[in-house]
Amino acid sequence: MKTTQRRSQRGNRRVSNLRQRRQQHLLDVKVRSRRATQHRARRVLGVVSRLTLLAGLCAVVYVGAREGAKRFFFENADYQLRTIELQTDGTLQREQILKVADLHEGENIFSVNLGRVRDSVQRLPQVDEVEVVRKLPGDIDIRVVERKPVAWITGDKQISDPFVSDVAFLVDARGVLMKEKKLLPEYLGLPLISGCSSESLEAGKVVESLEAKTALELLRLSTRSFMQTRFQIREIDVSKSYCLLVTDKNHARVTFALNDLDAQLQRLEQFLVYCDDSKQELETVNLLVQRNIPVTFAKPPAAVINDTIDPSVEPRILKAIPVHQPAKAVPPPAKAATSSTPIPKAGPVPRHKKGQ
Repeated sequence: MKTTQRRSQRGNRRVSNLRQRRQQHLLDVKVRSRRATQHRARRVLGVVSRLTLLAGLCAVVYVGAREGAKRFFFENADYQLRTIELQTDGTLQREQILKVADLHEGENIFSVNLGRVRDSVQRLPQVDEVEVVRKLPGDIDIRVVERKPVAWITGDKQISDPFVSDVAFLVDARGVLMKEKKLLPEYLGLPLISGCSSESLEAGKVVESLEAKTALELLRLSTRSFMQTRFQIREIDVSKSYCLLVTDKNHARVTFALNDLDAQLQRLEQFLVYCDDSKQELETVNLLVQRNIPVTFAKPPAAVINDTIDPSVEPRILKAIPVHQPAKAVPPPAKAATSSTPIPKAGPVPRHKKGQ
């Protein structure tokens, strides 16, 4: 009996000790969590304080820098725009460029957005490259490289003078259309690309049709050393849409296909060399075919002159020539008298007189 009680007492003590240990452990965990929470709160508060302080410092620096820049730069009379130096290699006028760039003398030089000025001038159809430089304290330099037109282009099949036509545009090697306010004399000699009816011609746009692009490529390729002096293109008709009808300065008419221009120009060069060697002028060539190329030669000047003479006048001229020739070779009068019958009848009369 006593042994059983002792065992139960020992068991009760063990249970109580275990409960105490668990409670102590829970108390320790709660204390640690409170400490961790307090530690995190301190860290967050410190970070927020630092960020607040940094934001305040940034705000102070920004406001101070802005006020300083306004006072020393943007509202400083020493940095007013006094000179706008403009250089261009074409026909653009100073007033036209300054109006597009929205530049005015007297405004603050730091308030000028150079990128905006560059983009505004670049949008002009005639402009190829633009450089805008700010020079302190009050100068801005603008250098403009204009597009170089290589031809006239029109949607009409025939046009008498593109120089004075409202439907003709200048086009550069990249296909950009231009409408110049001031036309230079050298524009008179530019070739004409006609019949481009599939294009919506407008200044600033780029040609998109295959025929117009091929015509521009042909103009570029024809500027080679030999072709430039021997085959100078005056007009390119693209109205056929499957070929190019080209007329050169000597009125020779050459038909080009829309592909493989290099090979066609080589064949044309052979014909031109043959014409120079044989002293002939080319009239028509069809380069659409690669073999047995149809070609005709112009008539020589003498044949053209004879064809223009009236046939009714020609026989009289031919008869007049032999009439004058025998007149120079007429025999002496004595020989002519022996062959005529009236002369012997008149002969005795002078002899009778001599006998008297």
